Amino acid sequence: LIPQLIDRNSYPSREELQEILQAGNTFLFIARENDEILGTLSLVVYKIPTGKKAWIEDVVVDENARGKGVAASLVYHALKVAREKGIEKVDLTSTPARVAANRLYQKLGFRKRETNVYRFTF
Repeated sequence: LIPQLIDRNSYPSREELQEILQAGNTFLFIARENDEILGTLSLVVYKIPTGKKAWIEDVVVDENARGKGVAASLVYHALKVAREKGIEKVDLTSTPARVAANRLYQKLGFRKRETNVYRFTF
């Protein structure tokens, strides 16, 4: 499903995904119906001097499964796991062009922060 989220020439191999998950701070949630993958979400947890926090990343739902509650189920599950791990805050980003996704996140209780997100690319 990652190609539906980003335009890239290469994607993580099975081994790379296993390495990410074995690090212990990243959780990959998969929504399935029978043997079909409908959506995925990554939850990254970390502890810093200001508290225990988490990021939701890589939320993607198959184009044919959108509008059926898959993303909401994934986000609710990620929030449940974060709470069980003692996380105090969960952040995520979404481009303004993803109107439906932004509307969903706000409906689920996320609030837009008045901050800038910066990125340095190597």
